[in-house]
Amino acid sequence: MNPSHSQSVPSMYRPLLSLALCAFAIGMAEFVIMGILPEISADLGVSIADTGLLITGYSLGVALSAPFVIILTNPMSRKKLLVLLMLLFVLGNALATAASDFAMLMTARILASLAHGSFFGVAAVVAAGMVPPQKRAWAVSMIVGGASVANIVGVPFGTFIGHSFGWRSTFATISIVGIAAVICITWLLPDERNAKSASLTQEIVVLGRPQVILALLVSAVCFGGVFMTFTYIAPILQQIASFSPEAVSWILVLFGIGVTLGNYAGGRLADWRLKPALLAITGGLAVCLLVLTVAATSKLAAVADVFLLGVFSFGILPCLTVYVMNQAMGAPNLVTTLNVSALHISNAAGAWLGGLVIESRFGLPMVPLFASFVTMIGIMLLLGSMALAGNQKQRERQISAQ
Repeated sequence: MNPSHSQSVPSMYRPLLSLALCAFAIGMAEFVIMGILPEISADLGVSIADTGLLITGYSLGVALSAPFVIILTNPMSRKKLLVLLMLLFVLGNALATAASDFAMLMTARILASLAHGSFFGVAAVVAAGMVPPQKRAWAVSMIVGGASVANIVGVPFGTFIGHSFGWRSTFATISIVGIAAVICITWLLPDERNAKSASLTQEIVVLGRPQVILALLVSAVCFGGVFMTFTYIAPILQQIASFSPEAVSWILVLFGIGVTLGNYAGGRLADWRLKPALLAITGGLAVCLLVLTVAATSKLAAVADVFLLGVFSFGILPCLTVYVMNQAMGAPNLVTTLNVSALHISNAAGAWLGGLVIESRFGLPMVPLFASFVTMIGIMLLLGSMALAGNQKQRERQISAQ
């Protein structure tokens, strides 16, 4: 799906927007559940704690299933795979709409999760292949942007629908959006007549490269600090900054705006100079988390810091995606999908680590501080990864010169 020299980036807007619509639907499905948990709990007669397992089950489904889906579907063209994954996503949410008990709803959530990680991994590769090399991060940021907009628009709308017409109507709405996304990618996504996917053997061999493994670890650790803090951002804002629950909702909308702006800026900066952009944005993220430890005691400073947290946290996503993709040149499908899995494992691990800090003698106020330390470890891993990749290229040049 590499574009010819005669193709322009604007000619790729419609297929990229169709992929972004898919990402919007998936992002909405992942996060809207948080806003309708009480309704699900009351209707199905399940405790809030047990209902929260719908979130855990979904995340584990994404993290564990994504690489296996890619392995099993390796011979399939990427366009057909994306259409198949979105159909699976629609089926899962349609099943959730009809769920009569908790077990059926959990099954539906896990079924929908099977499409999530594989879709984002393959869509990133497809998007990067539709544009010139100097626009790859911008193309990836378009896909991530769909999920960002879902947090600003889709999740509040889905929550409103659930509160007004019942939680099943939320999943029905997601199914409709998913069907529209299937139609769009079927019509607008270019066919792959001349594209040759890497063999499964190539994909696995590439996965064994030390620089690839280290790049995946960089993604997980750098983003671990984000999840460590954001999981507990509501209690931080309410208990430390003394905001009301209603005010926190608006602050999270502001966070979502920061996420969208950061994603766009990160894509542009990564296309300009990837490594300096990745280091600068990740460094900014570490500083932002560190400052939140103090800023949380001031309402104005807390709001500003949460906005910047959104900017920096999603500013690194297109950078990390393209960086991981670059380490897996020639066979990026499995590795890019594993990067999505790594981020979801990071989500679970970050929330767990944040909980440990809260239960320790340090307590809730120190969560951002420890999150900053985690991100700093990610920066050290990133520097090691860049050094390893540089040494590898130097050895290749020496071998070719002999």
